[in-house]
Amino acid sequence: MVFGRKSKKVVPFRTTGELEAMAAAGAIVGRALVAVRAAAKPGVSTLELDEVAEQLIRDAGAVPSFKGYHGFPGSICASVNDRVVHGIPTAGEILTEGDLVSIDCGAILDGWHGDSAWTFGVGNIIDADRLLSEATKLSMEAGIEAMVPGNRLSDVSHAIELGTRAAEQLHGRAYGIVDGYGGHAIGREMHLDPFLANEGDPGKGPKLVVGSVLAIEPMLTLGTTQTQVLDDDWTVVTVDGTRAAHWEHTVAVTENGPRILTLRPE
Repeated sequence: MVFGRKSKKVVPFRTTGELEAMAAAGAIVGRALVAVRAAAKPGVSTLELDEVAEQLIRDAGAVPSFKGYHGFPGSICASVNDRVVHGIPTAGEILTEGDLVSIDCGAILDGWHGDSAWTFGVGNIIDADRLLSEATKLSMEAGIEAMVPGNRLSDVSHAIELGTRAAEQLHGRAYGIVDGYGGHAIGREMHLDPFLANEGDPGKGPKLVVGSVLAIEPMLTLGTTQTQVLDDDWTVVTVDGTRAAHWEHTVAVTENGPRILTLRPE
């Protein structure tokens, strides 16, 4: 969801044992996302997808971290087409062939949070939507690669931005980097400081150290960078109606390189 040992000088960090606990929570999130994608077919409601995720999370002995968070009613955020993030699952929203769906999911296990998101198509989707999702994934992966000891927070932001620009070159089109939303530190709370922007100059902010954990989550659109919140006070949509994509992993800095804590089963 978009919204440690606390220090202004370093990104909050965890011990090896704490990272294992976070990875256990993250694995549940990964399984829930895979289950939701498998269930996402034409004629299925986003509320049904929510029920799939909640059942899997609770069966695994965890708790959906989104449900009840500041009053949010769902266990997932289901954001379809022009919805960027924080879409509320409902019985009335029925998936159709060609929809572009972003699912954000979180789980708490033994007090530790996992948080992850991905975007996929329902059935056959047009090339522009497929490439948008791919570009967002590439941007996330570029940010993950910057999760190394000694980098600063904005080095990750800059890497995400460069990942977007590289995808633009690869695809021969422009993408909008959603303004005002980004990633965050995470641990025993879902949202911790610092906020992680998805663009910016390098070399600024707290340092990454071994054990630092961030939720890295770029959001791109086929047009605007600007969004608005619907009357439900949650759902964020593009102001121009263009489609959006959202990818996210919870990632730790280790001595051996970045470690994704929200791995999904094959």
